[in-house]
Amino acid sequence: MRNVEKIKIILLVAILILFSYNYMEAQNQVPVQQPDNNKIAVLNFGTFHMGFTPDENTTEFDEQNQENQRKVRKIAKNLAEFQPTVIVVEVPPDNEELQGEYGQYVDNPKRVFENPSEIELLAYEVGRLSGATKIYGIDHKMNYNYRVAREIDNAIDSTTVREYYENPFSTTPEIDVELDSLPLFDKLNMLNHEKFLDFLITINADILAYAGTEDGFEGADEAAKYYQRNLRMYSNLNRLPLTKEDRVFILMGASHTAFFRDFFSRSPKYEMVDTFKYLKK
Repeated sequence: MRNVEKIKIILLVAILILFSYNYMEAQNQVPVQQPDNNKIAVLNFGTFHMGFTPDENTTEFDEQNQENQRKVRKIAKNLAEFQPTVIVVEVPPDNEELQGEYGQYVDNPKRVFENPSEIELLAYEVGRLSGATKIYGIDHKMNYNYRVAREIDNAIDSTTVREYYENPFSTTPEIDVELDSLPLFDKLNMLNHEKFLDFLITINADILAYAGTEDGFEGADEAAKYYQRNLRMYSNLNRLPLTKEDRVFILMGASHTAFFRDFFSRSPKYEMVDTFKYLKK
């Protein structure tokens, strides 16, 4: 056999092997998830509280500053590309003023609020731009003790608790940032980062399960209250008269967004869209 023919055969075998390998690789790939038209589309958006908040942790932001308000409106314009039909916010369901105030804002977007929050600055504007006619509150207030792990004689695992509070970002340095030092867009970008949402669940609830007295479950019981609050908020969402034609924009403090992300990920009713498709500069 001549050398040229040998080379042709070798090349042919190599091509067949490469084709076979690529085919097997393709068979093992996870298919890209397509939107489920049988579920309600949700844009689950986390924020910090832009006005007054009783929360233990706050983020520095001057909601009266005109440049800050301009930046919020720019973000709202991008989020409105989701085209929600329903707006959901972190206020109690029995807030009788919410729908009326929202309607007044839609009629007069230049209206000045005395102490605007993220609801007036962001949620109302997203709804106005998208033509959403309905806005609902789903919050459910419950008190719990954030500090219980530091207040009791911890007989469960004080080492893990101490090391975590000393450096909660030891395994996720990419989210170890000072939020107050970031521009508005970057703040919101970080708050909706998957690992930051995980961090919010851990620091607000899961870390407490490592704390308790010798015969007690003080930490776990407090964590359960925060899970319960978020589950009740989720239950309030499920009370709303939504249809599969609706597109729902939900604006809450990011720790609630984190819990709802997990609820939605297993839901037979809702499907989350990619937040970062709309949160863009």
